This record gives sequence, structure tokens and C-alpha cells, in this order.
Amino acid sequence: MLFTLLQDQIRFLAFRSLSPAIRTQPNAYLALGLFFTWLAGIGRYWDNPRAELWQYLGLGSVIYVFVLALIVWLLLLPFHPQNWSYKNVLLFITLTALPAVLYAIPVERFMAAESAKTANVWFLAIVAAWRVALFVVFLKRVAGLSAIEVFVGTLTPLSIIVVTLTALNLEHIVFNFMGGILPEQRTSNDAAYSVVVALSVYSVLASPVLLISYVVLCVLASKRS
Repeated sequence: MLFTLLQDQIRFLAFRSLSPAIRTQPNAYLALGLFFTWLAGIGRYWDNPRAELWQYLGLGSVIYVFVLALIVWLLLLPFHPQNWSYKNVLLFITLTALPAVLYAIPVERFMAAESAKTANVWFLAIVAAWRVALFVVFLKRVAGLSAIEVFVGTLTPLSIIVVTLTALNLEHIVFNFMGGILPEQRTSNDAAYSVVVALSVYSVLASPVLLISYVVLCVLASKRS
């Protein structure tokens, strides 16, 4: 069974169909996804001097996927997607966790400071783009949404999450970057964090347009049902 799980994990990340086992033993796949989520959570913060204990333990990432799944499930529920359940959304999100293990690579140990910052930015970009692409495929193939619903359904949750994290300052970075970081506080992750700041600004600007589009699509979907 473990071989099937790992094989399907690789197939999933390669945008290929999974074996029938995911329908008969979804809990096993969920356990695997949560395990990789936990590992990614530990790897993301293990060398970050500004992280807190719960982040070092990987608990933040585990809690985050449950909250993220709830947000995505509720937000897209008005579109009346196919095969749409909280558990299916949670399972999908946990299966996207494995690429985030890239964050655990201690590039600053064998690269110059500037090169390490560049590498972390690339890791962030690769993982983010990979996960978004997987989400687009999930909404199209599994949920059966139209192209415009996929577009809005992809960007709206992302925008809401980024804006919320910015408002709550959960990463302890956004307002620090806007206000300036002391030299002794700088790490190899700062370049990647600056990307998050930029995403926060763009998300705030795009939120009104996405919100209007989302409401329109919800109304149209309600009329079809």
C-alpha cells in the first residue's frame, strides 16, 4: 500500500490521474499528505531565527491546511462544483505539500549570501507556481468548473489568504519590511519574503475586481441550479 501511495503522490505532482485506491482508501492518502505537510512545515522554519516554537514544530503548516481547505471549500461552494466536499479539498491541498520540502534545503550553508537569497526566491516561485497549476487542474478536472470559474476560483482564495496574512502579520515580515529590517535581523529568506510583500500589495489591489467577479459568478450559478 505504501508503494501505491508514494507512486500516486508522484503521479499527482506530475498532473496525472491517480489509481482507484484513492477512492477506496482516502484516509491513507490524507495521512500521507498530512505527513508531508508536517515535514514541509518543519523544513520551512528550522533555520529561521525569527520563527516561534509552534512554527519550528511544523504545527503552523498542519493547522493552516485545515483552515485553507475550509476557506476554499466554502468560497467555491456557490459555484456548485462536482465532487465537492471538505474532505476532498483537504486531501487535495495536503497532496500539494511535498514540493514545499524545497524550503528545507540549507542553501545558505554552501552558497554565498546573495546566491542563497536568489535560490530561496526561486524555491518560493517554483513551489507557488506548481501548487497553483495543480489547483487549476483540480478545479477543471475534478470540480468540473468553467474556464472563468477556474480563473476567479483560483485567484479569489489566494487573494483573500494573502490579504488576511498581511493584515494579521502572521509571518512577522510584511510590516517589518515596510518599516525596514535591522541588519542583524536579516536572513537568507529575506529576498523570498520581499516577494510575499509584493504579492500582498498586488492582492490588495486586485481584491475588489475579484470580489465583484466572484459575486457575479455566484449569482449566475444560483440561477442555473
